[in-house]
Formats: sequence, C-alpha cells, structure tokens
Amino acid sequence: MTGRVPEDTRYEIKFVAYETCLHRVLSWVRAHWAVFRSPYPDRWVNSIYFDSHDYFAFKENLSGASSRLKVRYRWYGDSNRPAPGVLELKCKRNYFGWKHHYLAASPVYEEGDRWPEIQRRIMAQIPDEGRVWMRHYPFPVFINQYYRRYFLSRDGRVRLTIDTRQNVWDQRYGARPNFSRKVNLPKTLVMELKFDRREQQYASSIIQGVPIRVSRNSKYIIGVRSMKGMRG
Repeated sequence: MTGRVPEDTRYEIKFVAYETCLHRVLSWVRAHWAVFRSPYPDRWVNSIYFDSHDYFAFKENLSGASSRLKVRYRWYGDSNRPAPGVLELKCKRNYFGWKHHYLAASPVYEEGDRWPEIQRRIMAQIPDEGRVWMRHYPFPVFINQYYRRYFLSRDGRVRLTIDTRQNVWDQRYGARPNFSRKVNLPKTLVMELKFDRREQQYASSIIQGVPIRVSRNSKYIIGVRSMKGMRG
C-alpha cells in the first residue's frame, strides 16, 4: 500500500439504491437539519481505471482486503474522451480513505491516439511517484462516466455526493479507446458521506432516517463484473 494512514484521512459511508429513488433522496437531503448546500455545480465525472494485466487491484478490492487501492485518471465534463485532469491513487484502509493526486494540465488525447500514446502523455506531465503507479498498473480496463451532485453541511463538517447516470466503455480489447460501445449497467444511485475520522459520532446522527440502505459499493468492481464475457 502507501505507508501509514494519514492524519487527515476521511471516513466514508456509501448508500445504494435504484435511480428511481433519486427524488426521495434529494428531498431527504434538502430537508435535513444539517442544512446541506451545494458548494459546487453538478457535473459529469470521467475516469479511466487502470490495473495490472492479472487484475491485481480488482481482486484486492473484490476480496475486501483491509488495505486496497485503485489507480485512475480523472477529468470533468460531458465528453468521455480523455482531457486535462488528474491521475489519482485512491487508497482505502477499512472505512478510511485518502488520495494522492498528480496533475496533467495539458491535453493527453488527440484523435486517433492509441492507448500507449495517451499513457505517455499522462506520464510526461506527472512526477516520478505517479509514474511508478502507472507502470505497476498499465492496463486500461474501462472508461466510466457519471453525473455527480455535491452537498456540504452548513458547518462544513460533512460532505455528501450523489452519483447517477453511470456509463462504462470497455477498453480491454482495443489498441485505441472505445468511446461508443457501452456496457449494460444496473441503473443505480450512490450516495456517499465523507467526514473527518474524528467526526464519526456526529456523522452517525446525520445519517439517521436516510431513506436508502448502507452498502459496500465500488464503481470499479461493478464495471468489471458488468463487462464479464463481453468483447469488442
């Protein structure tokens, strides 16, 4: 993994339901006594998930290992074509999560590029630490995209996000990115609460009455499982 758990690590709790529950969830958020407000505009989030060729990260996350990680390249906007963004190393230890970020501020994709060219452009812009992780996890598994809504409690102690409209494009079998053929996915809604690990008691009071159930959820695991048996 990446050493000890940092002091500023967040505690993360996820709730999962069908997208048909969106109105009910938004009504709960907007009527909450914590007075959740939107600190950022809603936006599309895009990621390329990378793994080793033997799917080490997938297997580690699937097993529920106490320490696990994911490597992904993330950018924002409604296009699923890679754009300037950030390579993220997302680390998890039990319920605690933290990230390392490596900025790629210049374009990383040109029309017709093959995957090695995209990866070279990313690696040319990030520090050695980020390049090490890309070398360990060089295989582009899929591109995913979802629509995220952001909320923050009035006192700033709890962040809440709601993700819907998830799409996945399988990248396992092509030399060039696949931007058109989507994977069939369940239409789910994922709500996540994030807060300082010292705020567990306070956050516990906030989630009372939440209208959907707590559930372990990984967009990476769901994406890989949905691609099982698919080609082309």
